[in-house]
Amino acid sequence: MTDTKPTVAFLGLGLMGARQARRLIEAGWPLVLWNRSREKAEALAPLGARVAGSAAAAAAEAEIVITMLENGPIVEDVVFAQGVAGAMRPGAVLIDMSSIKPAEAQDHAARLAEKGIAYLDAPVSGGTVGAEEGTLAIMVGGDETVFDRIARVFAPMGRATRVGPHGAGQLAKLANQIIVGVTIGAVAEALMLAARGGADPAKVREALRGGFAESRVLDLHGARMVERDFTTKGRSVTHLKDLDNALDAAERLGLAATPFTAATADLFRGLLANAGDLDHSGLLVELERRNPAN
Repeated sequence: MTDTKPTVAFLGLGLMGARQARRLIEAGWPLVLWNRSREKAEALAPLGARVAGSAAAAAAEAEIVITMLENGPIVEDVVFAQGVAGAMRPGAVLIDMSSIKPAEAQDHAARLAEKGIAYLDAPVSGGTVGAEEGTLAIMVGGDETVFDRIARVFAPMGRATRVGPHGAGQLAKLANQIIVGVTIGAVAEALMLAARGGADPAKVREALRGGFAESRVLDLHGARMVERDFTTKGRSVTHLKDLDNALDAAERLGLAATPFTAATADLFRGLLANAGDLDHSGLLVELERRNPAN
């Protein structure tokens, strides 16, 4: 790779992808964009990006293709059914930053390798704030030489760490989602208990800060619970998808008991069924529903 930045095709410009693409444009990467809703791509055109008429057309122009899509079936459709894989040049790299099943990532890597295309699974954590600020945690699975060759493309978006072979990035993301989801549930349950007993949940949160219970979840999500601001910053439907993927991975790996993941997934299922797709800090709402006041 020369000092000149290669062209990047960025496919998928939702809440996260649009912010990541903007970071790349501002860092001087030549971008060609595609999104199912074209207006989301055109919104970034004034910054210097080009807009392609199809995902395959975008991929045909690029040496690096980044996908940031909702789930595994959509990645499968865009990359294979819509012709991205067929349009990519041998030697190009596809970086899937979506959150999908590890088994899906491994399958995509094998199929792309048959075409001479390198693949990295590189899901992220940090939400829209991290995407906006370029501070995402990026968990990468794939060949180390490929990672080293194109690692600089991650820099405007956050901190990238290679964690193992194909699929390992997705496993790391599932580990992240288990920790975050279970911790959100624990903070919600603790604040509900405090409030039910007559303590001020805002003061309880403040008292816990700096102790062993301190965490970004207590800080950010705890504040949302205290303020009862469940405006979506992290979608509950997406978190449930990730927890279901974690349960699927656990079953494939022969793990017989993953009780914390299962219980948290059940809470998210109840939240979505009864209150809709609130911010994932809205687990408090579901816990309160299950514990009506006497």
